[in-house]
Amino acid sequence: MNKRVVLAGVLGAVAMFLWTFVAHMVTPLGEAGVRQIDNEQPLLSAMQSTLSAHGIYLFPKMAPGMDQAQYGKQIASGPSGMLIYFPKRDFSFGQALAIEFCTELLQALVAAWLLSLTRIGTFAGRLGFYALLGLIAAVATNVSYANWYGFPLIYTSAYMLTNWMGYLCAGLVAAAMKIGAGVNASPIPAPMRSRPAPAPAESR
Repeated sequence: MNKRVVLAGVLGAVAMFLWTFVAHMVTPLGEAGVRQIDNEQPLLSAMQSTLSAHGIYLFPKMAPGMDQAQYGKQIASGPSGMLIYFPKRDFSFGQALAIEFCTELLQALVAAWLLSLTRIGTFAGRLGFYALLGLIAAVATNVSYANWYGFPLIYTSAYMLTNWMGYLCAGLVAAAMKIGAGVNASPIPAPMRSRPAPAPAESR
């Protein structure tokens, strides 16, 4: 990975990070599908008396001997869901931002490296390459979470759009720097031409 590819990855990560900030702080994408609990104190008290450890809790629980059909009927007739619970949480906003940037830096570096392996000659083609990578990244986990855990469609759609747009922002940088346009690849040597055979020596 040469310096131009690394630079494209770093600048692409900055573009992704700035877009993520805008998406969550300026647009409604960051809060799509997320609701507040109006009367939360009774629920918090119940969790404190029932749950002890940090973890992911699925409810209602599947009783021993219950098959999938029976469990399906149970959740169809009453409340169900998934809860991420912290008894207490030491949250650092700065640390979370740093981890977010490092995550996007890794994605942008890998994307720039993959683009550098191609010979896409047009700006639109290079941007399209990033759009395809972004689509794969957006679908990878978001659709599975919606399918298995029932994440709301509006939440899933908003996060898929946020992820995809982040890749487009990074792609604009890499496409403008002409990564993958044959600039970073080593030239393929032309086939060696066969030399003509020497003429036979004249017999005296």
